[in-house]
Amino acid sequence: QVQLVESGGGLVHPGGSLRLSCAASGSRNSIYPMGWYRQAGGKQRELVAHISTIGGSTTYASSVKGRFTISRDNGKNTVYLQMNSLKPEDTAVYYCNLGGTMLAPGYYWGQGIQVTVSS
Repeated sequence: QVQLVESGGGLVHPGGSLRLSCAASGSRNSIYPMGWYRQAGGKQRELVAHISTIGGSTTYASSVKGRFTISRDNGKNTVYLQMNSLKPEDTAVYYCNLGGTMLAPGYYWGQGIQVTVSS
C-alpha cells in the first residue's frame, strides 16, 4: 500500500518561502516519477512541477518557473518543492503525486496540504 504524506505548508507573506516535503512509503519512489499539483478554490487541479526518475529531469508550470524547485532524495523516499518569491496567487492546496507523467497524474495522491500567501 503506497502512502504519500505531505508536510511543510502554512501561512507566509508575499515574497516569502516555504519548502514542501512528500514522504513516500510502501514503494520505492526512486523508480517512479513524482509530481506536485495544486488546487485553488473553484479551480481545477493543475501540475506545478514534475521530476523524472532517470536523470532527474524537471518540468515546471510557466507560472512558477524560476521561483519553485522540485527535487528528490531517493535514499529518504522523499520529494521536495522549494517555493520562493511566493505570491497570493500561489495560495492553494498542494498535492504530491506518484507515478504520473507531465501530461497526466499517477494513481497515488497525498492528502494535500494548505499553502496560504497573504499579508
